[in-house]
Amino acid sequence: MDKLAEIRDFLAAYDGPPVHIMEVCGTHTAAVAKNGIPSLLSPSVHLISGPGCPVCVTVTDYIDRLVELAETPENVVVSFGDLLRVKGSGRSLAEAKARGAAVDMVYAPLQMLDLAEKDPGRNYIFAAVGFETTAPVYALLLEEADRRGLGNVQLLTSLKTMPRVIDWVCTDAPGRVDGFIAPGHVCAVTGYECYVPLAEKYGIPFVVSGFSGEQLLATIYRLVRLRGQAKVENLYRQVVKPAGNPAALAAIETYFEPCDAAWRGMGMIRGSGLVLRSRFRSRDAGSSGLDGDHAGEGCCCAQVLTGRIAPPQCPLFGKACTPQDPHGACMVSQEGSCYNYFITGRGADAR
Repeated sequence: MDKLAEIRDFLAAYDGPPVHIMEVCGTHTAAVAKNGIPSLLSPSVHLISGPGCPVCVTVTDYIDRLVELAETPENVVVSFGDLLRVKGSGRSLAEAKARGAAVDMVYAPLQMLDLAEKDPGRNYIFAAVGFETTAPVYALLLEEADRRGLGNVQLLTSLKTMPRVIDWVCTDAPGRVDGFIAPGHVCAVTGYECYVPLAEKYGIPFVVSGFSGEQLLATIYRLVRLRGQAKVENLYRQVVKPAGNPAALAAIETYFEPCDAAWRGMGMIRGSGLVLRSRFRSRDAGSSGLDGDHAGEGCCCAQVLTGRIAPPQCPLFGKACTPQDPHGACMVSQEGSCYNYFITGRGADAR
């Protein structure tokens, strides 16, 4: 029997104490759905989606500010596609665009520089949402804007960092999570040593995973085996190093500094965000003070993001809230828990 078959058989037959494993990264959530991982697991192995989808954890104050900026004649707001459909307390960027606001979608932030260069009379503001993975890209965007002499380029930041929010999840409900699939893309930048203190503090394992079905099964297997042990393991060695990517970390350090940040469903978490350093504040389109969150009536995104409920337990799921007509951010993003539960047909009792 090959190793993968052995892992599959073990996870299907496991009948030990229940193990609750949180995949922190939104890309892992999507990969779990795409590869049909839940159907391969014993009823005693439970997967929980966590707060690792950047669009999903963005608060409505931030969306409202983007809409306000886009509706100001001298501005153009530039964003990735998923964020356009997330509602603020009133409209989404897509709805604002339909009413005449200046909103452009790009596939890469650096595309904005060509737009700004061709249109020097207007300010181009990128919706800089993300984690440690995308922060170096935004640093590169500003560096290139300076090199090209583009004074009409700014960021509106909603940048988050992972260790503090994982600490919050563990503190919020001790024992809810027995192990974490550590975020592979984030760890490619930060490394995995930053999770050692959390493993030791809470007595739980972290395993860094890639994104293929085989890697995820191997990671879940290791977490089940390591249940109750304060260990950090790396199964994504071809990409992730212990101390991360020095060049990417240096770029973050140059342009950004830590700050308190507001997370949907979790409120303010100290030191869990990144904001532009004071010497680059002319490049900031007003990112401070965007702390309020006003979820629509009946929306349970906050409970889903923190692992309190599975998406189908939300009363709006599949009824008032679908990918075609999303009510909450978790149904908008292709990395969102609700979106992935919906497209794969996972029920309320799904693992």
